[in-house]
This record gives sequence, structure tokens and C-alpha cells, in this order.
Amino acid sequence: MDAHSNKLSIIINAPALVSGDARPLAIVHGMERALPGLKLGWTLTEKGDIVALPDRDEWVVAGRTDGGFPFVCNDDDNYPMTLFGLENPNSLYAGGGPHFEVHGSLHLDAVGIAPAADVLKALGEAARAYWGDATPLGAGAEISRQTLDPRRKPGSPPRGLPALRFPDHIRSPEIPHRLGWLNYWSAATARAIGFPDTARDADLLSRSLRTATGGWVVRLTDAPLDLDNPAHLDALLRAYARFPVIGGRSAP
Repeated sequence: MDAHSNKLSIIINAPALVSGDARPLAIVHGMERALPGLKLGWTLTEKGDIVALPDRDEWVVAGRTDGGFPFVCNDDDNYPMTLFGLENPNSLYAGGGPHFEVHGSLHLDAVGIAPAADVLKALGEAARAYWGDATPLGAGAEISRQTLDPRRKPGSPPRGLPALRFPDHIRSPEIPHRLGWLNYWSAATARAIGFPDTARDADLLSRSLRTATGGWVVRLTDAPLDLDNPAHLDALLRAYARFPVIGGRSAP
């Protein structure tokens, strides 16, 4: 099941789960609806063996571990797809509390790429998320190196990308910490960052999906983000310049 070198990684950030929260099962069902034919009916043992879940829905509802829901996956080594949720004890913004994180993965080929925007939209909506992204693992690793602090994490961002600030410098949970290839922005997040502006965002809007709750899924590049591609790096730089509030760099 290890396809890390060829993985599209999805991370969604949402309000923490509460007692009786129906979001975990809605998230699992949402991913399956976005990928017709997908069945997330298996999990992994501590030894890494894949085992079937004959009563998957009941197992997910009963398995509220770590403030989230347990790992589920399909049974296809050629096209592995995975999903789990957890409570992150760290805040998304200054003065906040823990939040709910959803982690998913798709195979980075035509099978996984074509429905990726629909999957991100489904997960974001089911989680009632603030924001999230779907990004190839390699590009995501470089983007993670943008978040710096003179004392806690000194250094320089890769490839001339802007330095992003730690969450305790971010004023609200709706402000994204970073950009990715596909970006899920709730309606509140879109308002917080000033998207869309029809005069400035025609290119982004041409690659965007609207969600049922008034949010957006915004695709930075047609093909999955590859920072070795100068056009892709330029697209990422332009998006950061367009939305300076992302990463806590400035007021909107």
C-alpha cells in the first residue's frame, strides 16, 4: 500500500469534533460518492496487514479515536486510496484550541488526478472545513518548508517562495496557512482572503469549482503541481502575491 513517491496528499482543516458528531461517516461516504466504484472497506493492522471491515459504517462510528476516525482504505495496491481523521492539539490561529484534521490520499495518475477536485470538494464539505488542499507529496514537502520562524524554525524558503508564519501569528481559523495544487476554501475563507475578485482572478476562476455551501475549489495549474516546472512555480508565486493574507504575511 506504500505509494508515497506517487501520491496526491489531501489535508483538510475543520472545527474539532463534538459528541455525536456525524462528520466522520459523512466524510467517508463523501469520498466514495466522489469516486464511483471506490469502497473504503478495509483497514490496516498494527503489523501493516490489510483486513476487511464487514460492518464498515458501524466501525467508523464506534471507532472515534484520537478525536477523529480510524484509517480506512481500498483493497488495490495499484491504485491505493486512503482516509483517516484526527484531532490536532495545535491551534490553527492565535488563541485558538485543537482542530479536526482529515488526511486522504489518491494515486497520482489519471485514475486519481481526474476526480481529485471533486474528492477535495466532497471532503471539505462533509467536514465543514475551513480550508484544505490536495498536493503531490513532493511539492507539498517543499511548501511545508516555507513556514519559518527566526527562533523556532530558522532558514530560508525554497525556490524563492515567500516565508509563511506560524499559526500563532494568524488571526482567524479561516485564513489558510499555505497554498497547494488544489485548494479548498470555505465561503468564510474566501471572504477572509478576498476571493474572488473578477478583475484579478479570471485565470483562477477558469479552473475553479463552486461548492454547495458557497466555498470554492481552486486549481493553481492544470496538471499536478511540479515545482521543477518553471510555469508551475510561477503560478504558485503569483497566487501567493495575489493573496498576501495566506500564511499570516499581511492583513487582507
